[in-house]
Amino acid sequence: MIGLPAGTRVWLAAGATDMRRGFDGLAATVQATLHEDPFSGHVFVFRGRKGDRLKVLWWSGDGMCLLAKRLEHGHFVWPSAESGCVHLTSASNPPTKPQ
Repeated sequence: MIGLPAGTRVWLAAGATDMRRGFDGLAATVQATLHEDPFSGHVFVFRGRKGDRLKVLWWSGDGMCLLAKRLEHGHFVWPSAESGCVHLTSASNPPTKPQ
């Protein structure tokens, strides 16, 4: 388990993201679309078009981490905002919805 430092924020990128993007492409999306610094130590979460894939980008202090998850069934529930980002509180996280 990876522990996040106190004060770390989790940002959801609204809308769909091209899941072919890697470290550099997602970091560029954080800067251009979310207007945040990808090296801030905050966590940035992106969802694919079909809703069954997530990528998480996080600067750990000495390197960039990229986590990917693909659901075999169902999809991730996502906020309805079409652009920009959504900030999660500690009480919320992206649950999954069975199909």
